[in-house]
Amino acid sequence: MATFDISLFLNSLRRQGSFKLILPNDFPAPDDAYHRRPTKTLFLLHGYTGMAGNWVPEELCGKYNFAIVMPNGENGFYLNGLSTGHAFQDLVGVELVDYVRRTFGLAQSPEDTCIMGLSMGGFGALHTALRYPETFGKAAALSSALIVHDIAHMQPGTDNGVANYAYYRECFGDLETVEERDVNPEVLVEALQAAGKPLPGIYMACGTEDFLIEPNRALHRFLTEHGVEHQYFEGPGVHDMVFWSAWAPKAVEWMFA
Repeated sequence: MATFDISLFLNSLRRQGSFKLILPNDFPAPDDAYHRRPTKTLFLLHGYTGMAGNWVPEELCGKYNFAIVMPNGENGFYLNGLSTGHAFQDLVGVELVDYVRRTFGLAQSPEDTCIMGLSMGGFGALHTALRYPETFGKAAALSSALIVHDIAHMQPGTDNGVANYAYYRECFGDLETVEERDVNPEVLVEALQAAGKPLPGIYMACGTEDFLIEPNRALHRFLTEHGVEHQYFEGPGVHDMVFWSAWAPKAVEWMFA
């Protein structure tokens, strides 16, 4: 694999930033269906407190002929925060997509562009794909931090043990209305259906012992009740890399095989 650490000015963050890129083009390509088609692209999103990094087995990039774009989403939930320099939704869904299109010829169509994340990044993958279905054809979300309903109506000065009210308000905006706005993936689903627009493919997996299992089950029920075709899986595991390492290859196969 050819690997790159790319530094550039990011208008969405109003400062210098960086992202990582893997290209599967540093070896003779086999003459198979995966390599006779355009190189596909996976945007790979880290979790809360994390940073850009690859947690997909690199042999899969070569097997299925896809590049990996790894943004640094900081702790921004891949949403446009209230303050200047915190437009992480624009960073992933617009700015980096445009950059890798122009510079590397990647991510030219939704059929060629997927997004996957874990925990906070799982939320980000779902939200970004639903917000930009004309860009992302499929979204895979592992152990997603689907916290909108949990933080709704949180009061100033409080803390839920993960972060405080001020943090959630910066990321999600007004917490009194958070369930009703397009920071909520459910609202995006209903808006796409009302407009008669196609939804991206959705793949979800969560460990049965994960503290986030119930909100994942709730979104699965919501999608089922709304007639949204999707893949949903549960398996033994907690909120850790053991579970994600087991399920990332399965999600990759669903996206690119």
